[in-house]
Amino acid sequence: MLKILEERNFAIEELICLADPREAGTKLKFKGETVTVQSAGPEHFKKSDVAMFAVGTDIAKEMAGTALKNDCVVIDNSYAFRLQEDVPLVVPEVNPEDIDWHKGIIANPNCSTIIMVVAINPIYKAAGLKRVVVSTYQAVSGAGKAGLEELEKHSRDYLEGREVSPEVFAYPIAFNLIPHIDVFVEDDYTREEMKMVWEARKIMHAPHLQISPTAVRVPVFRSHSESINLETEKPITPELARQILEKSPGVVVQDNPAENTYPMPLFTAGTDEVYVGRIRKDISVENGLAIWVAADQIRKGAATNAVQIAEILAAKNQY
Repeated sequence: MLKILEERNFAIEELICLADPREAGTKLKFKGETVTVQSAGPEHFKKSDVAMFAVGTDIAKEMAGTALKNDCVVIDNSYAFRLQEDVPLVVPEVNPEDIDWHKGIIANPNCSTIIMVVAINPIYKAAGLKRVVVSTYQAVSGAGKAGLEELEKHSRDYLEGREVSPEVFAYPIAFNLIPHIDVFVEDDYTREEMKMVWEARKIMHAPHLQISPTAVRVPVFRSHSESINLETEKPITPELARQILEKSPGVVVQDNPAENTYPMPLFTAGTDEVYVGRIRKDISVENGLAIWVAADQIRKGAATNAVQIAEILAAKNQY
């Protein structure tokens, strides 16, 4: 988030970096200056307009209450508030208007959800949607720094003939796919999968949209990919869908099979857009499309989306 605030030249009078007391004193760089991390406390929120949270659910709930008491708007990256009816869940390319009714907290959606709705909402607006079938191919960085380190270690161990011992993931991740992210919940879907259902419906204002998700961890360092099948209410050709997506905010169309042009995580890492390709008719239904999507889940799927929300707040003076 600090890197993106700097890249986008977000107007900041004073930057305050807070963390657990054990991390107080850590030095960070921002716009060439050194910033010292401080222990989070009420006095900091008292003099802040907006706080961007990147913490666990329990800490988010605790700290958000403190921020609200001190008239500090919270943009929260955790799952804590996403499904609360009185908390907007926002993707700026899809539902920026929902920011207007915030009551001090704005939730940042799940990374896979953000990537999907940026890609499918333009189609939803143009042709309606009956059903979405989505399979995610999620990079190990979605599990944090430990996930990155485990993929690197497992790859070396496997190639050099050493025993592979998983710690972060349930099974070895190198040269493998694990169709299990987060805990299993109702009907044997995982919570990661159900987040895509619950959150997409809220963001797109489509409470009855049928979504069937499968979330898979793959041995990729950065950027999630998604295979998405859309059953539309009205006919829509791949050509028209391509034209619509090319004009949609936050979307880059990479779709030229003749020249092997399509989105790939290796090339979307480090960017802020959602890349869409392999746009074609879904031949299994009367009205349908199949698309392939890739985006950097650390940037657009989390940090960039949060900064975009802050930019809208600033532009509307809604602190």
